[in-house]
Amino acid sequence: MNNALTPALEKKRVLLCVGSGGVGKTTISATLALRAAVDGRSSLVCTIDPAKRLANSLGLNALGNVEAQVPASVLEPLGVKPKGKLHAMMLDMKATWDDLITKYAPPDKREKILANRFYQSLSSALAGSQEYIAMEKLWELRTRRDYELIVLDTPPTAHALDFLEAPNRVLDFLDNEAAKWLLTPALAAGKMGLSLFSLGSSYVAKTISKFTGTETLQELAGFMMAIAPMNESFRERARGVRELLEAESTGFVLVTSPGRERLDEVTHFHRLLKQNRMEVVALVVNRVHPMPGPELWEEAKGLIPSRRVKVEETLRELTVLAEQDLRGIAELRAATPGTPIIQVPRFELDVHDVAALWRTGRYLMGDEVIPTAPASTLSTTEAPTPLSSGEGQGEGTRPPG
Repeated sequence: MNNALTPALEKKRVLLCVGSGGVGKTTISATLALRAAVDGRSSLVCTIDPAKRLANSLGLNALGNVEAQVPASVLEPLGVKPKGKLHAMMLDMKATWDDLITKYAPPDKREKILANRFYQSLSSALAGSQEYIAMEKLWELRTRRDYELIVLDTPPTAHALDFLEAPNRVLDFLDNEAAKWLLTPALAAGKMGLSLFSLGSSYVAKTISKFTGTETLQELAGFMMAIAPMNESFRERARGVRELLEAESTGFVLVTSPGRERLDEVTHFHRLLKQNRMEVVALVVNRVHPMPGPELWEEAKGLIPSRRVKVEETLRELTVLAEQDLRGIAELRAATPGTPIIQVPRFELDVHDVAALWRTGRYLMGDEVIPTAPASTLSTTEAPTPLSSGEGQGEGTRPPG
């Protein structure tokens, strides 16, 4: 069965799974790459999640900063034989920054940059640094590897702009005119300037050093002197990243949960992607509570009275949760017109093996959908409104099949 993700997996070269933390982006990313490989496209999933569960679910002991091929044998128990190869990797932020410096910094500057304490903070903790290096890695993988599809599990962001503007923010910092003015003595005079600067040779330096420490300013001056020859190459790659994100061969998959606290975030992100001319191929609502089916209510009627009371109370609670999710999805659909919405249910257990990934994929690709129960079976006063069957596949209008 086809849905909005089918053509994306067939034609796109890059898919970026984006959204806030804790909504299942890593699972969705791995599942998309897995399905593409099974269907015959060589695929790579690049994740930033340090948890081992993804590696284990793909039959690997661990993931590192280098691509590892997922053995086809992990799918044999499911009776599935992939037609293409699947690779996986976990982005190591510090190692990727170091590789970038090693490749592009002038030979006489490399060791100075790598040993600089300010660089070490930039490459591991500075706000926006993780988003920037994730985009750098994506650009490198797309331009230097021959995977037919790369799926990037982006860093979790509370604010969409952190992701979209990270490259520009880092570049603005590296090329900041105010910082250059502040560091003019050091930048202009080399070692002598650094020596004078360390003694607080200017009024501005003396004032700032009261708050930051002179040693910190010296480290910053040393870093900016060493990194300056790389600024143009940084800008060139930032332009390349922007072009890649806007390309027809690139698509975004927004991932969210149905909770109301997530709805404003995802609609804001959706709006910004559209404003930035970036294609949203689908919006995945993950961990949706399924509506209890009529067969469960019928089974409850046959229980002894004490057991029946408890079971029916549980069914009513599940119905309330399902109704809440349905209303949230309806609001989401109204706020994102024209974007297909695909639902993945909340499973009893976390996704921790390839069988669970494959099951997730059946919902992502529309092979199965979340059922909705007829209103007559509900025990609450307000029945949920079923989703329209004309608003995209995988939206909970039919029982699984």
